[in-house]
Amino acid sequence: MALSRRHRHKLDFNDDIKLECHQPEPAQQILKAKEFSNNPMKILHLLLRLDLRRLILILTIVSVLITLLNSVYATYQVQRELLINNTLEANRVYAAKLAETTDTFLKTAQSQLKYSASLLATKMDDEPALLEETRRLHRQTNSFNSVIIVNADAMIVATSPATLQIKGIQLTSPSAIQSLDARQPLVTDPFLSVAGNYLISISHPIFATDGRYLGFVAGSIYLQGENILNRLLGQHHYKDGSYIYVVDRHGVMIYHLDQKRIGEQVTGNPVIAAVIRNQSGTANLINSHGTDMLAGFAPVPLSGWGVVAQRPSSATLAELDDQIRSVFIKILPLALLTLLFIWCSALLISRPLWQLAKNAREMDQQHAQESILAIRSWYFESALLKRAILKGVGLLNDKITQLNTDSHTDPMTGLYNRRGMQKVLDYYQEIQQPFAIIALDIDHFKGINDRHGHDTGDQVIKSLAQLMRNNARKGDALCRSGGEEFLILLPDTGGHVADNIAERLRQQVALYKLPAVSDITISLGVAYWPGNTAGINESLKRADRALYQAKRQGRNQVVVATEPMI
Repeated sequence: MALSRRHRHKLDFNDDIKLECHQPEPAQQILKAKEFSNNPMKILHLLLRLDLRRLILILTIVSVLITLLNSVYATYQVQRELLINNTLEANRVYAAKLAETTDTFLKTAQSQLKYSASLLATKMDDEPALLEETRRLHRQTNSFNSVIIVNADAMIVATSPATLQIKGIQLTSPSAIQSLDARQPLVTDPFLSVAGNYLISISHPIFATDGRYLGFVAGSIYLQGENILNRLLGQHHYKDGSYIYVVDRHGVMIYHLDQKRIGEQVTGNPVIAAVIRNQSGTANLINSHGTDMLAGFAPVPLSGWGVVAQRPSSATLAELDDQIRSVFIKILPLALLTLLFIWCSALLISRPLWQLAKNAREMDQQHAQESILAIRSWYFESALLKRAILKGVGLLNDKITQLNTDSHTDPMTGLYNRRGMQKVLDYYQEIQQPFAIIALDIDHFKGINDRHGHDTGDQVIKSLAQLMRNNARKGDALCRSGGEEFLILLPDTGGHVADNIAERLRQQVALYKLPAVSDITISLGVAYWPGNTAGINESLKRADRALYQAKRQGRNQVVVATEPMI
């Protein structure tokens, strides 16, 4: 911290003596006051004649308060950005998990329908068998609100529940016969059924053994009222204004906490526009009610739907007030102690100058010279004042430095968080530092959380972080990019060496035993950035693709990215 240059002001002690010896009369005092009020320079001169103790106290108190306020403000800004980024990322991960769950449900439902279609291939003329199959499929998993079988002539030949009373009705609307025309597994767009229900249909075609198209079997999900989407997604509602909604590939709302909005065509929403383009990510936007929201979104690949998880910015930042209050309370005692120390220092510093001033008024006395020689030099005392101020400021700056360090590390593992990782990547980009990337992910981590609880899941993450440290070399950057996902950045390391490091880590993790979990495994993807003008983000994506290739190939393995740099 640079200290401003201290200006010296020389006092004319003879003028002081004259002022003391010749006091003006009351009328003259009034004139003197008016003269001072009309002359700013004389007012400044009078202020400069304040004793040094008060000047030091004013200066140091203002300095400490400004530093304290600046520290609190800087802490607020850092924590605000961290909370917003963490909320956005948490919503993105959450939306991705829900999209994955929804996609799994759709695949399971299509598998059920596929099995039914194989059974019905030889029974399309057997009315009791058709009715029995619709009842079985309807009641088997409670996945569908209703089940119908339609023949090749678009006529409904069986239905469950029977209360629908639509058997024998021929489908005519374009939306309703979408599954008939498709002749392949299909998740339809929302439409109004002949029974008056607003629904989506999951269907599978029925083919005879000779290849003739016989019709299709379909399960429906009623979008208004109790349905499987409500059971899958409704339990994730928060009381702080957070909510989830789902749109189809045309931007039509198919799930929302406010059922009045189901079926609404949403336009002008950048999040919905992105998710129906099969993109995932985060965004800060204003919703239809004018509320500032922090949104994460992810697509459902099988159906083309999009899942959006949002939380009000105000709910996220509400936590910040308590944090800043806590920081202020912790800093305040230190600030008070610092001010007390400065007060005492000011008394000590002002004493030599006060003695000098006193003895200057007594320069005509015999003992004046000896008294002045006995006073310690004020230059040395000025150095003590500077040291005291720097000590107080240094302690506050230490607080800021620690808070800044905390904002770049993950509190659970002590590894770099996404913010810290980005700092490392920016540095590598700036100096063109070649490096290898190892992207890794804990296999079946959701299952660990589901079976053993989140505390055990946290212990697994901490154990993996420690194993990463044990295998790390000096200069390697270890990062927790989110959830159970990690990155290792290996400077000056080729793909072959990185592959060996990744394989060694994989083996150690596979051999590691936790009392509650027993065996855990990881999947790893390896890529390399040569330090040229190509973007680092593409290398990160290559490592990520290699990681997911490892998962698709059975997990617990290392895959090295082989595609060329773009």
